[in-house]
Amino acid sequence: MNATRELGHEIEGFSVSLVMYRTDLQQLAQTLKSLAAAYDALKESHPAFKLHVCLVDNGGSPDTTESVNDLRAHDATCSTIVGQGNVGYGRGHNLAIESETYRYHLVLNPDVDVDRNALVHAVDFFAHHPDVGLLTPRIGDEDGDIQYLCRRYPTLLDLFVRGFLPRRVHGLFKCRLARYEMRDVINDRDVVWDPPIVSGCFMLFRTSVLKQLAGFDPRYFLYFEDYDLSLRTHAVARVAYVSNVRVLHHGGGASRKGSSHIRMFISSAYKFFNRFGWKWL
Repeated sequence: MNATRELGHEIEGFSVSLVMYRTDLQQLAQTLKSLAAAYDALKESHPAFKLHVCLVDNGGSPDTTESVNDLRAHDATCSTIVGQGNVGYGRGHNLAIESETYRYHLVLNPDVDVDRNALVHAVDFFAHHPDVGLLTPRIGDEDGDIQYLCRRYPTLLDLFVRGFLPRRVHGLFKCRLARYEMRDVINDRDVVWDPPIVSGCFMLFRTSVLKQLAGFDPRYFLYFEDYDLSLRTHAVARVAYVSNVRVLHHGGGASRKGSSHIRMFISSAYKFFNRFGWKWL
């Protein structure tokens, strides 16, 4: 594995990319505020670390001037990529990733709040585990419960049940959903090594690994780009679920976002299974 390969002119610190499309300004401001607080905590133990945040505007996003100024007040640097149109989630992040030279790169959703100590714990974990190239956190919901977003390799039935059937009938598939969502090993205490698939709402990479993988596969417009990237990462570095790195995720599923999202979900699922292999039941 090649997780320790360094960039030519690596900057000690984090770059962060957020892709926006008709993003809620209040939620985005909350996400960036939490990121700034996490950076403040990191500087207490790692004062040399820098933070650069890149906002990728895929269209219809609000004026972020105030939020950007708040970040700069915490000594972070910020940039915006705009004018490319709605190129999709993965391609949007790739626009930011291709020019980054910081030691770590965080792919972050604009609906995720970062715990104050998340970056501190992440840096410490990477320092003690040089073979790890991708870290996924403990992802909580608004009630404080775990969102089980690590995955084993999906079957078509798993995706259909979890994504499209009403929650009231999920109990009929409790055992298979629990296995798919790795509920037997994901918890509040442990490190879980090499979960096959991790969530794209927070993917923290060694940038050298992410560059080696050439970022997201641009053939996915939305959905399954994180599944694809997770599986490819295992070929070059280890992946770790680290329970003391914590975030809060406000997001929802495709079936609750309308017919266009359902169509995109199905299209991306088709691309994913064609590449990695079909598994029906």
